[in-house]
Amino acid sequence: MVNLGLSRVDDAVAAKHPGLESYAACQSHAFMKGTGTFILGTVSLFAIQKVLQRKLPYSLQWNLLVSIVTSSFGSYAVTRWETQKCSDLWMLLETGKVPDRSPVKLSKPEELQRPSKTKYGDDME
Repeated sequence: MVNLGLSRVDDAVAAKHPGLESYAACQSHAFMKGTGTFILGTVSLFAIQKVLQRKLPYSLQWNLLVSIVTSSFGSYAVTRWETQKCSDLWMLLETGKVPDRSPVKLSKPEELQRPSKTKYGDDME
């Protein structure tokens, strides 16, 4: 049986998707990395602001607010990045292909060709 969070996945489903256990472990690692980023970010930003408080005096509540909000954004970015890697792993395990995540290059369209005649048969010019 494969555990996904608090629930167990049936053996038939796990047999149908052999990479499910690796994917679940990857997702768990991604969420723990995001949680760690939040905790370490909050503590380190709070400490940095305490040191800088001599030059920028503001209250403790603002110090905490800035630390928590900034760490939340950082934690979200790390979790999203790691989850994207887990999704790529899942696609690789299921299909054998790595998804192409490179940005799509749009070619510059040539000068738009204007029709010389309208649908009514008249010249445009």
